[in-house]
Amino acid sequence: MANENRKLRQAAGKAIRDQVPRSAHAFWPQHRHRDPVALIKASSAGRVPALVPLRYGRMQASPFAFFRGTSLLQAFDLAGSADTGLATQICGDCHLMNFGVYATPERNLVFDINDFDETHPGPWEWDIKRLATSVVLAARERGFGDAKARELAQSMVQTYRIRMAGYARMSELELWCEKIGMEALKDAVDDPAIVAKLDQSAAKARKRTHDRLLPKITTEVDGTLKLVDNPPVIFHLNNEHSLLPDDDVMRQAADMLDIMQPSYAQYLGTLQDDRRQLLSRYRMVDIAFKVVGVGSVGTRCLVILLMDEHDQPLFLQLKEARESVLASVLPQPVYPHQGERVVSGQRLMQASSDFFLGWMMGPSGRHFYVRQLRDMKLSARLETYDADMLRAYVSSCGWTLARAHAKASGLSAEIAGYLGSSAAFDEAIADYAMRYADQTEADYALFKAAIAEGRLPVELPED
Repeated sequence: MANENRKLRQAAGKAIRDQVPRSAHAFWPQHRHRDPVALIKASSAGRVPALVPLRYGRMQASPFAFFRGTSLLQAFDLAGSADTGLATQICGDCHLMNFGVYATPERNLVFDINDFDETHPGPWEWDIKRLATSVVLAARERGFGDAKARELAQSMVQTYRIRMAGYARMSELELWCEKIGMEALKDAVDDPAIVAKLDQSAAKARKRTHDRLLPKITTEVDGTLKLVDNPPVIFHLNNEHSLLPDDDVMRQAADMLDIMQPSYAQYLGTLQDDRRQLLSRYRMVDIAFKVVGVGSVGTRCLVILLMDEHDQPLFLQLKEARESVLASVLPQPVYPHQGERVVSGQRLMQASSDFFLGWMMGPSGRHFYVRQLRDMKLSARLETYDADMLRAYVSSCGWTLARAHAKASGLSAEIAGYLGSSAAFDEAIADYAMRYADQTEADYALFKAAIAEGRLPVELPED
């Protein structure tokens, strides 16, 4: 009976090809009057003005860096593109650098999507198209050439398709509990050199803990630990190093720890009771602004240092949650709190989420979500990867995305039926990725020209 039901669902997915051929995914609508520089400027609204030049400085490093900072552009371009109608929760900013290793609450290392700032219900194809484009851009940046770039993008999609077919055969409980750990990643490759690199990465990740971070970003002042000011990357919000506008509530605060207490209490209310009990054993010691990433530069990103009675540290990161870039181009669910949107999407898509994941309203009314700053987290260093290592990495990302979509949607059989067993969808997405990488490079050239003409302010990133 179960097999028969799965076959019916797969047949329903396959039937969608009559209205939406897989080849249709190779293209996107060409929007008239599209102005990438204007869209980029619009996406800087509401950010800390003094940090916008740093955002542009990080984006100008390469077409791939530019791509990371312009999820709004691709969302705009994908509006009206081929859509199977099989909607699910999607990442919304699914590129190669938004995957990584981190520790589960049980202290096991898993590989998963790790950024959900733009998560939103939408077409599952959009995540694949953004990920495939990032594969092409990363391969070009490594100098591998277009033939290899296309091959790598197609390989990623092939992995997604094959893994989705496997997930369609799983029970819902099996799928919900599925995790991609380091041993699973090693089992998926047959190159001893890559296995050795995975072992090295796991060892490195296990050393990336709160206590090891403590001496790197703190100093003792009058017997109290303080986060070290290093503007524009890290700075206190209400001292002479602050880059916040003069009229910002946090800039004007006499005591940041005091002004954050109501928000922190609200955050605790979003956690399970046992986790609230755990955090009640920590005291808040200091808080500062900490710039992260590329696309997030200029949004409010804070770090709180907490200590337990043994003076062992815990760093919590507070990231501002703005409206998803997808909200302007997709039907919009009602989200009373953008931090809750991020947390709900993350919990739905990830195999295992941060122990302290929650949300709050900041003192100035901005929405935030909260997670650990550093808990055995490790991201790829794509600039060091050869073609074989990059192939293994992009395949892992394709696998992970399939797991996330299958879990979040409950539509693995329908998606698998649509994808089929041939390479038709793989080739269409590879075609799309090559074309959209070209579009990204053209937009990047316009962006660089706007900087050269003085229309966009820029600050070179720190070394």
